[in-house]
Amino acid sequence: MSESLVTALILLLVGFVGGTINTIAGGGSLLMLPVLIFLGLPPTVANGTNRVAILIQNMGAASSFHRRDLIPVHWLKFAILPALLGAGLGTFGAVRAGDLAFQRVLVVVMVLAAAATFWRPELPGPDHDAPVPTGRRAWVFRIIFFGVGAYGGFIQAGLGFVTLAVTSAVGLDLIKGNAFKVALVLSFTPLALAVFAMSGQVNWVMGFSLAGGTFLGGLLGVHLQVLTGQKWVRAIVTVMIVLFAVRLLFFE
Repeated sequence: MSESLVTALILLLVGFVGGTINTIAGGGSLLMLPVLIFLGLPPTVANGTNRVAILIQNMGAASSFHRRDLIPVHWLKFAILPALLGAGLGTFGAVRAGDLAFQRVLVVVMVLAAAATFWRPELPGPDHDAPVPTGRRAWVFRIIFFGVGAYGGFIQAGLGFVTLAVTSAVGLDLIKGNAFKVALVLSFTPLALAVFAMSGQVNWVMGFSLAGGTFLGGLLGVHLQVLTGQKWVRAIVTVMIVLFAVRLLFFE
């Protein structure tokens, strides 16, 4: 079996696992990014290449959520513009970050994300009404979503944890929060991917290999509807994040 075929199969499998985890709660990129780096991509190129998989994954997942009428469209309309503006700024910073600097940021994000998996917020029930805020509170959340977009544009990894923290704060239940997260990320990922591509920081072959897995994993994640098996998924993600963070910390 050729080396290129082995690499493609590894990426397909990792993408499937990462896509499933991303749609269930978040953290899939915390597995996919280190694997891309270990397979030979510079950290900044791995960051751009990962966006190919994220785009394809969220196209499938968002379509599946939409068919089930689970996407809170009123919140999506409210959040898209500030998130897009933030994503543009974050991606601009990412393409100018050096490989070593980005790698160190990734380690910090992974450690914080590992700690976040132990967080168990009290989430609203499925019938909870979560209207879009008005007045001063609306501007607070616009700034928050600008920050979400900036974070997603810069690194993407761990964005699911950040977004779900925000959606739980505004009163969305876990399933609708995941549907919102998928749709919001889909809205700004094309912009981020375009910027990375124009900067020559995308390996398209590896990106599409990874994307094949994330597409299937995203569909499975929606089917599992967020709640099934979430406890063991969180445990596996935590262990893998810690191992990859330690490896990246001493990776030259």
